[in-house]
Amino acid sequence: MRYREFWDLVDDVFGRAYGRSIAGDQVLEQLGGRTAARAIEEGVEPRAVWHALCDAMQVPDAERWGSDPHRQAPPR
Repeated sequence: MRYREFWDLVDDVFGRAYGRSIAGDQVLEQLGGRTAARAIEEGVEPRAVWHALCDAMQVPDAERWGSDPHRQAPPR
């Protein structure tokens, strides 16, 4: 997953305003107490950040990949 894809998924799954808010505010224990935005800035693999954010927000696996029917779920 690329950084652009991460942010596209944030916008698609959570909505742009809410998604950007939780990415910047929600502290994620899976990421060492960092926010998703901070983890991305610090070079953490976007796929790991995405799964940590979805886990914290209890997003079901079936809904994690947004509305694009061609998007493939990358392996964990």
